[in-house]
Amino acid sequence: GGQFKREVTVDGQSHLLLIREESGAPDAQFASWADAVIFVFSLESESSFEEVTQLHELLSGLRGAGDVALALVGTQDKISSSSPRVVEDARARALCGDMRRCLYYETCATYGLNVER
Repeated sequence: GGQFKREVTVDGQSHLLLIREESGAPDAQFASWADAVIFVFSLESESSFEEVTQLHELLSGLRGAGDVALALVGTQDKISSSSPRVVEDARARALCGDMRRCLYYETCATYGLNVER
């Protein structure tokens, strides 16, 4: 885990994001203060995708799903012929639809794909 700050401008208004990287399951304290959650999984790892589903269910049990803005991010930095993509776009988008109020992005830090977005 780690803590980061980032200033962003939305609709001409500046906002300071206080970002806290968590590992493991959300607890009641985390659920009470979080305004948004970004779930990140590897597009080449079925287990990381399944873990996101479980973590979302835990968070929903602690706090109403409509109370927290969500984003789902699939990373693709390690995909190769020896490590192929296993989570298809349609499955990730279906999970995002189940989460409600959820944005979906695929990123690749190596090529800068959707990193700033």
